[in-house]
Amino acid sequence: MNLKESLAEYFKANADYFNVEIRLLQYHVQVIGFDSLVDLPQSIASLQTQTSNLTETALPPADLLKILGELVEPDLEEVVTGIKKGHLILLEPLSGACCAVLPISKTVTRSITSPETENTLYGSSSAFLEDINTNIGILRKHCTGSSLHVETYTVGKSHPKSLLLIYQEDKINPRLLQSIQAKIKSGLDQDVHHIQQLEKMLGVNTWSLVTNFNMTELPQNAAHALQQGKAVLMLDRYPFAIIIPSLVMDMFCMKDDHNYPLPFMYLIRFLRILGVLIATIIPGLYVALVSVNPEVLRLQLALSIANSRQEVPYPAFVETLLLLIVLELILEASVRLPKSVGPTITMVGGIILGQAAVSAKLVSNLLIIVLAGTTIASSTVVGFQNSVSVRVFKYLLIILSAIYGMLGLLAGIVVICAYMGHQKSMGIPYLSLPILNQKDERNG
Repeated sequence: MNLKESLAEYFKANADYFNVEIRLLQYHVQVIGFDSLVDLPQSIASLQTQTSNLTETALPPADLLKILGELVEPDLEEVVTGIKKGHLILLEPLSGACCAVLPISKTVTRSITSPETENTLYGSSSAFLEDINTNIGILRKHCTGSSLHVETYTVGKSHPKSLLLIYQEDKINPRLLQSIQAKIKSGLDQDVHHIQQLEKMLGVNTWSLVTNFNMTELPQNAAHALQQGKAVLMLDRYPFAIIIPSLVMDMFCMKDDHNYPLPFMYLIRFLRILGVLIATIIPGLYVALVSVNPEVLRLQLALSIANSRQEVPYPAFVETLLLLIVLELILEASVRLPKSVGPTITMVGGIILGQAAVSAKLVSNLLIIVLAGTTIASSTVVGFQNSVSVRVFKYLLIILSAIYGMLGLLAGIVVICAYMGHQKSMGIPYLSLPILNQKDERNG
C-alpha cells in the first residue's frame, strides 16, 4: 500500500479530507489536506503563481517542492501530523518527494475582541483568543524588549497540542526557569487539554485550596507578570495566559492600577484587601456572635439582632448555610447561562427569592444584608480563580464559629494563615512578595 492509499485508509472517516491532483510545471502533484482548515482554491492558485514565476523550470521534483515548502519524510506518521496541524501536503508520486506547505487557511478563530471575564477601566481592551500564534503577536506588542523568549513544546501523544513557555531572560530567576523547563520536558508525552492536566504535568499539588496559576486574558497583565520575573504558559485553543508562580499579592494587584495616581492605586488595593477580609470573616463572625457569643455585643445591638431573628426557626448556622448555598447557586447559574438570561436569574434569585425568604421567616433581614455585602466584597479580588479560594475559606470559618464561637473564628484565621504560609507555587512560597529576582524593578 503506497502513501496515497494509506492516507485514504487513515482518513476514510473524515469527510473534510481531500486529495486532489494538480499540475505544477511538468509534474502531477497530489495536494492533500483538510477542507475545513485549508482554503483549497486560493491555496492552489497561490502555488501555481509561485511556480509560474520561477525562472528555472527544469527542476527535479524535490527541488521544486523545497521552494514551495518544507520537505518532509514521505511516511504516514509525519504526513498525518502535518495534515492535522492544518498544513497542505504536496506529494509527487513518481519520485516520492513530499513537502508541507503553509496554506491559505480558512478563518476558524474569532477576531480580537474585548475581554469576557476581566474588565479594564484605564487599560488596553484587547484580549487573548484561542489561536496561539495570534496570542504571541498580541503579547509581543506589549513586550517590546529583546529579552523576551518564546519556547515551543508539543505535548501529548494521542492529541498533540502546542504549549508555549514565555519569559524574559533578564528578569526570571534561572532556577525557576530550569525547574519549569525540566518539568515540561519530562511530561511531553502527557495529553494536556485543561488546567488540571497541566498541573499534573508540572507536578504541583492538585488538591491545593489556593490557586497554583493565575489566568488572565489581558495581555497587559501577562506582560506585567513577565516583567516581575514570572513565566507565562500558553496552550493552543485556550484563550488565557497562565502565569506561574502564583503569589498572594496577585489577588490584589493588577497592571491597570499603575494608570491611576499613586494614592488612588494604594487605596484601590487597600479596598481589595478589605474586601477579602470582609468576604472571609464576616459570615463566620455573624454566626459566632448570634449563636455562641452574643454577650460580646452591646445590649441594644444584641436585642436588635434577636428581634430580627425572632420568628426564624433555624439556628444561625443553618440559616447562614442555607442562604449561602442559594447565593452560590445563583452565582454559578449566572456564570453558565447566556448573557440574555443571566440578569433575569440574578434578579429572580437576588431580589424575589431573597424577599420571599425573609417574608417566609426562613432567614433574617440582617443576614440578607451581611451575605449580600460579603458576596460583593468577594468580587473585588483580582482573578476569578482567587475569589473561589476566598469562598472556600469562608465556609471553614463558619463551621468553626458555629462550634466554638469567637475562639473558633480566631483559630480558623490562624489555621488559614498557616495553611497559606505552607503553600508553594513552583517552589516559591505563596506568601512571598512578588519580587522574584534581584534584577526586577519596583513592581508595586
